[in-house]
Amino acid sequence: METIGRTVLLGIGATAFTDLWGLVRGPLLGVPAPDYRLVGRWIGHMRHGRFRHAAIARAALVAHESVIGWITHYLTGITFGFLLIALAGNDWLARPSLLPALLVGFGTVAAPFLIMQPAMGAGVASSRSTRPGSARLQSLLTHCAFGIGLYATGLATQWLHP
Repeated sequence: METIGRTVLLGIGATAFTDLWGLVRGPLLGVPAPDYRLVGRWIGHMRHGRFRHAAIARAALVAHESVIGWITHYLTGITFGFLLIALAGNDWLARPSLLPALLVGFGTVAAPFLIMQPAMGAGVASSRSTRPGSARLQSLLTHCAFGIGLYATGLATQWLHP
């Protein structure tokens, strides 16, 4: 049970670290923070059988889409935390190391590139966006931040629960 709790904390902490990166990158790189309201809209339309959109920003609004988006964002981070432990093993929690965390962070960029962006109308790896190269770089940087967040949170949970 302790492993499950620590892994949930791992995902929450790494996601929060990613959100901090989203706030910092605006002034640093001139890129706005992600709009998880649109993720909530995408998820909200799924209950009606609609999984793909030409442009999610033009899709009909969904009640509580912002809340749905933020919950989805954190549940996804928790799921990716479990992915790290599934791949690196429970021992990683006792001795966190940067490389597995970064590899999982970079690997998770497949989710937006291959699932979310195409389903929300941006194409595979943002190929239909106005600036695909920039969008891809931002996704990679964000998922790198997630990997660093996994490592930092792993260290923090190790300190809290030796």
